[in-house]
Amino acid sequence: MNTDAGTYQEQSGLIKGSTLVLIAFATAFFPRLLSSMGAPAAINFLHFVVVPLACGIVLVQTRVKHRQQISTSKALFMGLLILFGITVASAILNGAGAINALVDFLLLTEPFLLLLTITCIPFSAKDLKRFKGWLLGFGFANLLLALVERVLIDAHILDHTKLTVEDNVQGVFYLSYGGHVVSANVSLIFCIYFFLRVKTAPLWLRLAVVVATLLQIQVADAKQVLLVAVAAWLLLIVSRSKNIVLVIKYAIAASIVLPILWWCIQNVDAFGAYKAWINRDIYGPNGDATLLKTGPLRIIPTYYESALNWFLGLGPGHTVGRLGGWLLKDYEALLKPFGATTHPVTDVIWATYNGNYLDSTMFSPFWGFAGVWGDLGFLGLLSYLYLWFLAWTRLCPTDSCRFILLNVIVNGFILTLMEEPGFMLSVAALIGLQWHEWQVAKRAHYQQLYQQQLDGIGTASHF
Repeated sequence: MNTDAGTYQEQSGLIKGSTLVLIAFATAFFPRLLSSMGAPAAINFLHFVVVPLACGIVLVQTRVKHRQQISTSKALFMGLLILFGITVASAILNGAGAINALVDFLLLTEPFLLLLTITCIPFSAKDLKRFKGWLLGFGFANLLLALVERVLIDAHILDHTKLTVEDNVQGVFYLSYGGHVVSANVSLIFCIYFFLRVKTAPLWLRLAVVVATLLQIQVADAKQVLLVAVAAWLLLIVSRSKNIVLVIKYAIAASIVLPILWWCIQNVDAFGAYKAWINRDIYGPNGDATLLKTGPLRIIPTYYESALNWFLGLGPGHTVGRLGGWLLKDYEALLKPFGATTHPVTDVIWATYNGNYLDSTMFSPFWGFAGVWGDLGFLGLLSYLYLWFLAWTRLCPTDSCRFILLNVIVNGFILTLMEEPGFMLSVAALIGLQWHEWQVAKRAHYQQLYQQQLDGIGTASHF
């Protein structure tokens, strides 16, 4: 079983492949910070080139021979190909620009491209540890920077923009709309991984990271992050219903944590902002929150010109996704020369949100799954969900993996976070890392069993 030549080839490929992944990740993780320091706006689009390029290089050079890695990579590739075909068909049907189709496709699929890249790298235990160290360094840089930003803003050393003081606590996503939510979500998923999976770190350090993450969520007023985490946790409990022991453990933990959280909301001033959501009058079928949130589902179909729009939507970047809602406006000077197109329905939906007293992102009509459906129709939505199904069934061997994935799914009903490159590549990197850790542990286990069998044969021969 020991093939030294094969191992050497894998490690040679690993050094190049893992470095490419880290570079690709960094191009999506740090550009907002660099842009706020004076770098040109185009730096925010660099990852659209680097991530696919890194994926292509690794796919061409990979020497992976493990059957599960090969089958998983093929399934992801086919899923990406299907979504690409639907995106192009939608663009042709609706007269959307080619740049719309390209950017929209990459916004949705970059995390899966990164996952595909990671699954094609033959990690060893030693090099996986190096890869993990770099990822954790990126995650902790975001957490530390967010806390430092709050201190500097309070000390009037760092000026804050037209946003509130809390909204300017954005870590490496400084300065951007909703950056405080993105940064807090990134800190949360890195915190979950570090606390549950990095058992080599002392308990006091893992607890310190948990406290620091909760502190960031609080000082950034990113209250929806905590709500999403609770919802993802409850969904995880439901998903594990066949494992009674785990369900009991999670249920006991939930029965302790949730009442404490509720008490804090009712009695602690620092949690007072959560009370704004506890207003039953805005919920229900005709509640203001419900009508605002579901507005795209009613408005978008009124712009359909044929039955095909139900299947292929109004075109990539034409409705309430990240591209149509923000990027085409914020980067109009950059994208317009490439033939970027817009659709009037986006402005109509913005009109329902601008000036509304429910100005929280929790009630925004611009949310992930609505954007995918609005842009690409039911075929696009189903193909996108299929990619997440592949990730859940093939790449999530641990509950921490599943929690991180469910965090994305829940966020898909709130804002366009599932199209935020820095957050989504963090999710992909942590899922891919844990999948490889599981693979390495499984191979080590089988190697141990094999060695025990050899030792047993040797002992029997001796006697």
